[in-house]
Amino acid sequence: EEIAANDGGRFGQLDDFSTNANNDLVNDIWRESYEGIQRTNVVLNRITDIEYEDASLKTNRIGEMKFIRALLYFNLVRLYGDVPLVIEETANPFDFFGQGRTAATEVYAQITADLEGAIQDLSTEKSPGRPGKAAAQALLGDVQLTQGDFSGALTNLEAVVTSGDYSLVPSTSEIFGVANEGNTEILFEVQFASGFNVDGSIEGSPAGSQFRPSGTTANAKGHNLPTQAFIDSFEAGDTRLNDYVDVDTAANPFYFTTKYEVSETGVNDGGSDHLIIRFSDVVLKYAEALNENGQTAEAIVQLNSIRARAGLAATSSSSQADVRAAIRQERRFELIGEGHRWFDLKRYGIAVEVMNAFFAGTGANVTIDETKLILPI
Repeated sequence: EEIAANDGGRFGQLDDFSTNANNDLVNDIWRESYEGIQRTNVVLNRITDIEYEDASLKTNRIGEMKFIRALLYFNLVRLYGDVPLVIEETANPFDFFGQGRTAATEVYAQITADLEGAIQDLSTEKSPGRPGKAAAQALLGDVQLTQGDFSGALTNLEAVVTSGDYSLVPSTSEIFGVANEGNTEILFEVQFASGFNVDGSIEGSPAGSQFRPSGTTANAKGHNLPTQAFIDSFEAGDTRLNDYVDVDTAANPFYFTTKYEVSETGVNDGGSDHLIIRFSDVVLKYAEALNENGQTAEAIVQLNSIRARAGLAATSSSSQADVRAAIRQERRFELIGEGHRWFDLKRYGIAVEVMNAFFAGTGANVTIDETKLILPI
């Protein structure tokens, strides 16, 4: 729950649900996603005929492509609804002009097939910037949660949590930032590096400046700034308030996430990796799956592991309904600024009522209905 960004058109329209099909951000997400999908299709189409000295490496590369294709389609289907499903290399673009949209159920079936294949193909070894088997299991669990398949989700999320390959780092101060990259909590990340300028092309991330209030750093955009009400909802002693959030006292005040470092070399050149799947997200989704399967006592154990790491006492919730609410609330504190909240609200089926209550509370003249839950094409 944020206030509007300061760069109007592109992001401001998303904030107040006035987005139209001419918004270039909507176009960028679509185009870049399908460029990525085409690249995975190229590899999957051609890799069969390529000889590898190490057959297991070839299998792993195939699994990586299935994972990436599934991730891109999962984002697309959640953002746009029914989208064209293309799983073959496009050799002649003219073959694909006028292609219609594919039903979301069919897209989800392909996502599931890709991830089941990736789970078989990928090794348990993890190397930076590449998904391992656990990342595919975690993503499939997320896909299943989103579809309401709680038993399927439980199987895959439990496999990750009980594997012993990943763990919560001891302190919330040791997760984010360049100095903490490669820790035991990271299942899959997009890598960035600051200070590498090759022929005008940088390898850094713009996220640090994007998520800072205007005037605090070069090119600050004021995206995703937490509200005072959200800040006030943190429990006393929650270490995440200091470790995940900072405040610009000169500007009203404005709060902002510190999960993405600002670069000293340039506004769009931050070195912080973007964490796509991390262990605490998996643990909370595992707790959600347990609770929805009626295993509320076990769900509480998982929820409390996240709370304990943040310096908090065990939850006082005990009923299935109360634990469901507690897990949802915990995700807000733990995952602030990581891009999960909107998809969570949609998964819970409460996006419309939560956003309308938020707008009413801020006095904004905005109300939304179900038609606003997907982006225009």
